[in-house]
Amino acid sequence: MSAAETTTAKVPPTRPSTAPGAGGGTGGAGKPVVRRRAGGGAALPWTLLAPCLLVLLLVLGYPLARLVALSFQKFGQPQLWGFQEPESVGFANFTKILGDGEFWAVVVRTIVFAGGAVILTMVLGMLIALLLQRVSGWVKALINIALVASWGMPIIVATAIFKWLFDTDYGVLNWLLSRLPGVDMIGHNWFASGPQGLAVIMLLVVWGAVPFVVITLSAGLTQVPKELEEAARLDGAGSWGVFRYVTLPVLKPIIVMLTTLSVIWDMGVFPQVFVMRNGHPEAEFQLLTTYSYDKAFVVNDYGGGSAIALVTVVLLLGVVAVYMRQMLKIGEVE
Repeated sequence: MSAAETTTAKVPPTRPSTAPGAGGGTGGAGKPVVRRRAGGGAALPWTLLAPCLLVLLLVLGYPLARLVALSFQKFGQPQLWGFQEPESVGFANFTKILGDGEFWAVVVRTIVFAGGAVILTMVLGMLIALLLQRVSGWVKALINIALVASWGMPIIVATAIFKWLFDTDYGVLNWLLSRLPGVDMIGHNWFASGPQGLAVIMLLVVWGAVPFVVITLSAGLTQVPKELEEAARLDGAGSWGVFRYVTLPVLKPIIVMLTTLSVIWDMGVFPQVFVMRNGHPEAEFQLLTTYSYDKAFVVNDYGGGSAIALVTVVLLLGVVAVYMRQMLKIGEVE
């Protein structure tokens, strides 16, 4: 080869740069570079939530604001009919109810009632959910049908059934208990005293709440890893050990959620007490909800009734705060 031919040898053309961010439309290994628009992602979730938030604001925001306003006013029948203007009284309504021994008795009764109903609901719900894991398919189907039927029954219908079951003269429960040796319950009035009557109402509340707990816990039990249960049994753990150290930690977020919801629902019980006592709950049967209703619509002290309702809302917000704290702790551990 001559020197001329050597100096005129062709050099292969250079390949275009494939570095990410270069002018070309591809990245490394021939993959296209995806460019994301900045600023649009943060607003999208709020845009999608806007209709729901608007409905909540209209349905809950105005009544809550009206409740707060009434709790700081003197508002009775003259103000209701427009004969007098509402009069601002500051914290007088709260001072009155907080200094009333009857109010604190109702608060304690409500807490005891809600606590008993929640504990009974969670224990029965867990036992039934564990039982559903061990029965055959057709038995599980029958139990689920019965749970859904009881869950879907209107509260008024369920209350009427319980009134018939515990009726003094024609109640089935009195008749069944009287079949036992040495037991005579014919003509027994379960609502002659507050504790017995509230126990009956508590059973009614639990009967309506257990299906939701059972269905939710049953779904959670399907997520418990079988390998962990087998490993615990190989290590010598019994049924209780497997439940305590394997099943319970996995179900903890669900249990916390169900317990919080049950506390909120059971502290807000109204129709069960109202209907069971024929619209006029006696003093021994008063809970915060019925007590607030009586103060507002029976005594016509709408300011005092609103103050009681607002205190109830504050108590429920405390329950929600505890729930959020527990969920944040669970998230930190995970």
